[in-house]
Amino acid sequence: MKPNARAARHRNMRNTIRAGLGMLAAATTAITAIGCASAPPPAQRPAAGPEVARGVAAVEPAASPRPLGAADTAFGLSVLGAWCARYPEQNLVFSPSTLASALGMAYLGARGATAQAMARVLHLPAGGGDALAAQLQARSRALAGLDGPGVTLAASNQVWADPALPPLSSYLDAVATGYGAGLAKVPFSTNPQRAADEINQAVSQATRGHIPRLVTPDMVNGIGWVLTSALYMNAAWAAPFDPNQTAPGTFTPNGNARPVTVKYMNGPGFQYASAAGWTAASLPYKGGKLTMTALLPPAGAGSCALPSQAGLRILTAPAGPGTAQVSLPKVNLSTDGAAGDMKPVLERLGMGLAFSDSADFTGLSEQACCIGFVQQAATLQVGEKGTVAAAAVAVGVAASAVLGSPRTIVFNRPYLMLVTDTSTGEPLFVAKVANPAAG
Repeated sequence: MKPNARAARHRNMRNTIRAGLGMLAAATTAITAIGCASAPPPAQRPAAGPEVARGVAAVEPAASPRPLGAADTAFGLSVLGAWCARYPEQNLVFSPSTLASALGMAYLGARGATAQAMARVLHLPAGGGDALAAQLQARSRALAGLDGPGVTLAASNQVWADPALPPLSSYLDAVATGYGAGLAKVPFSTNPQRAADEINQAVSQATRGHIPRLVTPDMVNGIGWVLTSALYMNAAWAAPFDPNQTAPGTFTPNGNARPVTVKYMNGPGFQYASAAGWTAASLPYKGGKLTMTALLPPAGAGSCALPSQAGLRILTAPAGPGTAQVSLPKVNLSTDGAAGDMKPVLERLGMGLAFSDSADFTGLSEQACCIGFVQQAATLQVGEKGTVAAAAVAVGVAASAVLGSPRTIVFNRPYLMLVTDTSTGEPLFVAKVANPAAG
């Protein structure tokens, strides 16, 4: 059946089925579909760029990644709700998994009230400490295990530091254990252009060129540390859509926007589920480890309607009541720039302390002050063959005393010179230079 024959049905569709929620469901499946892990996550090194040093990754006891899957889902729903409130009529795409990873690396350096506030916003499981380290390690291993025939998936995490501000060794051990992250040094204070270029090059490589520019020189100028997380996915449908069945149809955005014509992919035999007025269709990828869930809100729902976490569990359950024909628009979405500034969103959710001068990130460095910026970018392309998506997040942590340009001392007037024995202080030579040209 062609989409034009179902125009009335498509008028009820809402662009509040944000692409971000589709990625949320896929990312949640990625985290929760894999079993336990006991070895450290694989170390990740860019193909080119600065030398990467690494802390000591501990081998944690086997743990389930599912608690963090639930946490990242709750966090993703909260972020999407607050973000949509800022951009109610705009397409939005992001990776909850990647945003949680970048902020999670910052959390490992947080202490006191700052850590408590971040844990609440991130919905981290109670307990923390060794239990969280084991869960983070299991989560990283689960993500690494998703790569396979028909699915290319790569996640990478990195700590970037100004050479004058080395992180604590205990912090490097923690991010190596939980996130497989290493340390690269870049000149934030002396050459922010070069620092931004090196970060962007690494992110571009990690996302296969889909995100060529995440940070700017102005963004990192004078910053102490940047924590990056990137995710790339290229996944083929288990049952591809027939391109010959792709046809134009009507899509009605929210508000007073006029209906638009889009290309609908059409296919039979997809599992579906319903809960609280929501309807969801499950579109599995090859290998059965990943699934995209497309969620249709109730007719007349607000522009930022979201299912509850309990409702989402029903809608994403492995088996629904039956199968259905699906007509899904082809999309090519991206979010970056001003829309990718997550600081206002996170402050609204309760993480404001982490951005203030009262923040405590002394677990990262005694010189760490607070989070200066959280920038994310993402792309999502959905077509007949499958999905190509990429996401990256950078969390900038400022120093308690922002590093300025190095001081230059010019000896352009009469001066003294003193040569001494550094161990005894014995003055071996003293000179007064009144005129260097006179000899």
